[in-house]
Amino acid sequence: MLAEVGATGRRPTRDELEQRRSLGERAADDGHDLRGLVRRHLEVTREVWPAGAGSADSVLAAVAQAVDAFAEGYERAQRLAVRQEEAARREFIDDLLYGRSDLGRLAERAERFGLVLARAHAVAVAQGPEAYDDTHPVTRRVSTALIARFGDRRVLLATKNGQLICIAPGQQEEVLAFFARQAHAATGGRVAIGRPQPGAGSVAHSYEEALSTLELAERLRLEEPVVRAVDLLVYPVLTRDRQAMADLVLSALGPLRGARGGAEPLLRTLEVYFESGCTSAEAARRLALSVRALTYRLARIHQLTGVNPADPVHRYTLQTAVIGARLLGWPGQEL
Repeated sequence: MLAEVGATGRRPTRDELEQRRSLGERAADDGHDLRGLVRRHLEVTREVWPAGAGSADSVLAAVAQAVDAFAEGYERAQRLAVRQEEAARREFIDDLLYGRSDLGRLAERAERFGLVLARAHAVAVAQGPEAYDDTHPVTRRVSTALIARFGDRRVLLATKNGQLICIAPGQQEEVLAFFARQAHAATGGRVAIGRPQPGAGSVAHSYEEALSTLELAERLRLEEPVVRAVDLLVYPVLTRDRQAMADLVLSALGPLRGARGGAEPLLRTLEVYFESGCTSAEAARRLALSVRALTYRLARIHQLTGVNPADPVHRYTLQTAVIGARLLGWPGQEL
């Protein structure tokens, strides 16, 4: 082709350029390095440079077109390979998190992504003010920090439903703790860490627990940016018999709806009072009230419900009812 171009000044034909694209795709599929291939194109150009009269401009233009077509085919194959890899990764993440697919096959696929499902695994889920995907700057920032800190440990970072997901071996608690700090710093949101679970279904179980913990922390209006499922195990127990908890809430706290402004202000007062260790001065400070105003509210609660928040005998029942109200969404939702 170069000999003819040098002799006649013609341009490369469409078929010749398409052939270069096909060869570029083959080179990418075979794993050749693009830089070395371009260098070889230039070396061959020097070796077969047409002798005698001819236009150097025509020859160099033909070489440029040929290399450009070759590189285009190479990049096209690379993009296709990346898309196929991304699709396979997304499918694997879905199967892993939801416990789908044959467990034996899932374990085989997991090794490709650095996981050994025969071991226990734990999952952390980070949720922020916006949705994150694999190309989001926040995802890249957290991923870079994890790689810099832990190198080639068997850790998998992914995104699902706009949340950041970190999967790590169950015994490596420091990995998920580090992820939680980095994710909170990057998103400003909350991170929940599930308990380590054994077996091939460990990731799905820990993931579901982390999601439940996120929801539970939201209902309880917890202020902590990082919550652990192991620290909140008592709350699912309290709501296991939902009807019994609803009966307790309505029986103990239902009369608060008769207060001016409804039940919510007094319910919040009880919540803060119990969180403050039943210390009036601290509870008043957190609520931005005077101690006198707080004492009046507690007396009003006693008057409406017949239960004294300051009485140790009544305190457990009332505090359990307050927790149940938050878990069940009362008084915003009817029970």
